[in-house]
This record gives sequence, C-alpha cells and structure tokens, in this order.
Amino acid sequence: MKINVAHIREKSTTGGWIDFAVFDAKSNSGSQFDNQNLLQQLTLKARGSGLKIDQAALAFRQNGRAQFFGSKNLVQHLSRAGVPGWTHTIDA
Repeated sequence: MKINVAHIREKSTTGGWIDFAVFDAKSNSGSQFDNQNLLQQLTLKARGSGLKIDQAALAFRQNGRAQFFGSKNLVQHLSRAGVPGWTHTIDA
C-alpha cells in the first residue's frame, strides 16, 4: 500500500530548522495506541528511505474535517496551516 508523505523543512520559532513528515494515514481502529504505533512505523520507514525527520504526524479526514495525530508542536502548526501538499510516497 502506498502512503502519501509531505516532507518539509521550515524555520522553527527558535531560529533553527525543523524537518517534519506528515503521513496521509490513520490506523484501522483509530485508537490513540494504534495511531501511535502506525506513526512510529511510518516514521522509521521514511527515515530508512533517507528522509530526515525531527517531528512527524498523521493527517486524515474524520467527520469531514482534517484531523492530525502526532508531535504536539507539529499538530498545533498543522491545525493552523492545514494539510501540506504531498511530496513523496512510501510503501507500507
């Protein structure tokens, strides 16, 4: 199964750079535990393919709205900015 990924580098609020990944995915159950496991698996897979990732999150639609799960600061940023454009795909 192919998963869309947005791999983006942005300036942090402290002046450095943050590399983050957003995955177009949600666990089958949607539980916090399963979403955390899925996020960890996808992050490891993306890192294994050469992507540098400081923070990561899942992005999915629920009840017609974009929802995010993952690193707290990244989720807050995505909640304001919205779902980024997909830049890569990975096999999961």
